[in-house]
This record gives sequence, C-alpha cells and structure tokens, in this order.
Amino acid sequence: MKALILGVDGQDGSFLTELLLEKGYQVFGWIPSSIPVKFDNIQHLLPLISLSQGNFSDQASLEATLEQVQPDEIYNLASPSSPAASWDSTVYVGDIAGLGVARLLEAIRTVSPRAKFYQASTSELFGNPPESPQNEETPFRPRNPYGISKLYAHWLTVRYREQFGLFTVSGILYNHESPRRGLEFVTRKITHTAAQIKLGMARGIRLGNLEARRDWGYAINYVKAMWQMLQQEHPEDYVIGTGVTHSVREFCQLAFAHLDLDYRDYIYQDPDLFRPEENHELVADYSKAAEKLNWHPEISFDQLVRIMVDADLMLLLEKQK
Repeated sequence: MKALILGVDGQDGSFLTELLLEKGYQVFGWIPSSIPVKFDNIQHLLPLISLSQGNFSDQASLEATLEQVQPDEIYNLASPSSPAASWDSTVYVGDIAGLGVARLLEAIRTVSPRAKFYQASTSELFGNPPESPQNEETPFRPRNPYGISKLYAHWLTVRYREQFGLFTVSGILYNHESPRRGLEFVTRKITHTAAQIKLGMARGIRLGNLEARRDWGYAINYVKAMWQMLQQEHPEDYVIGTGVTHSVREFCQLAFAHLDLDYRDYIYQDPDLFRPEENHELVADYSKAAEKLNWHPEISFDQLVRIMVDADLMLLLEKQK
C-alpha cells in the first residue's frame, strides 16, 4: 500500500507516518515548496520515506505529485493551523486551507480517482454551536477565517464523494496535543516554558484567557482514527475528541505541579493574547466513532500534560549537555 501524506512534517503527519510504516505501508511525504519547513518531527523518518514538494496554489504541481506516487491513500494534513493567527492572513489561509483542497480534490478526480482521501477538518467548524456536545449532525457556525476556510474544504470533500463517487472523508478533530506540537500553540508553550522555569532558564510566561476551555486529546491516538476512517467499506465523516473539556488554567496547574511549582507564581495574563472572538465551549460527541470505528480516547488529560512536560524537560536537559 502506498500512502501520500501532505503536511508530513507536522505533528500529525509525523505520527501518522510512524503508524503507517508499522503497518507496512510505503509512505510518501509532501511538503510545501513556498514556505520554510522544519524537519524536527520527521528527522528520524527521512531514511524511511520519500519526499516531494509542491504548492497548494498550483494544481499542476499537485497532479504531478499524484502521477509520480500513484497512492492508494491520501491524507491532507497540510494547512495553516492557528485559528487566532488566521485573522492576520485571511486571504492566504483561504487560498491554502480552502481553495487548496479544491485543487487537490480536482487532482485526485483527474489523476487518482480510486485513491481514498482523508481531509483534516476541525472543531473550529462548529465555532458557536447551538448544542453541546457536538456530533456529525450539529450545524456549523465557524467564527474565524481558519474555520470558514476549513468549512469550504469540508463541504467540498463531502460533495466530491456524492457527485463523483470518490472515497473522501473528513475527520472533524478536536484539539490534540503531544511533545511534537509547535511552540506557538498554548499547550506546548506552557509545558516548554514550565520546564525552562524549573531549570532556571525562564522566569515566567505570558498567556491570554486562562478560563478558555478545550477538548484536548493525544495526537498519537487521533492519527489512528484517521487511518481507521479509510479502512471502512463506505466513506463517512467522523467527530473525534475526548468528550471532556479543561481550561487553560487547569493545564497550567497540572503542568507546573508536575514540576513541583505553583503556576500562580509564574503566569502573567496579557489582554493582547486573548482571541478576538472566543468560541463557545466545543466538546466532542464521538459516539459514532466509538460505534463504527471502535475508537476511544486512550490517554487521560492528566497523562497528556505529564507526557508533554517530561518530554520538554528531557529536551532542554539534552540541549544543556
């Protein structure tokens, strides 16, 4: 089996690569040619995979990649991934996260119509939902350019399935974290800075709304759901999350306590870091995934925080040697 992972260098792409290699896949990774790419997450995987470059703004380059690889499965994990930052680059986010998927779907329809396609959707589609928790039937009400662009891509993925009979699915994934999360994300910012403080390398951390709540899970668990969706007989969309929310304050408390520190001594709230529009509480009803995929969260919130703190502490200690 050949799998093409677009966005292979990211958190999810690296974990998915490891999963597929364990299952005997031949993995091809796609990275953008138009922006700098960090290889930290996949450095250990480079000897085991083949890499290609392309541009989501250029359909011909996507078609060329499909022609070259001839994949059985395609996972699109390539997208700007910060909802808050999307307000600073609305046109770019719309072109890549929205129209880029349209170009990719057209390339699949033209070049690889028998390939199975996974589109990374997001809980940001729900934005200000009329109900909680949210499932696959909950109306979408995105509140930022990222969510709006992803909604276009989501519905197009559905329509290509219905219009052309392609095997296309969307995974509506809630927040999922790991030690490979970028430092620009609040969870990794907290764990990395807490470890720095413990080692005397930092004095404090600036954060926004400590009462913001998220449904946080473990990324390794979530990439399994992506793969499972493409193993089904019929293509369907699935909500993936833990069904439980926690606040940023709780995340801080657990992270610092794991290092025998009191978070209140080191946290500084900065109004400039508050989101322009905070979503209402987003929490997943993953009952469909539990029933049809036999998928369940495998790591608790407390375990997730400890895993991330320990990894960042180890990373910093290694750098000190």
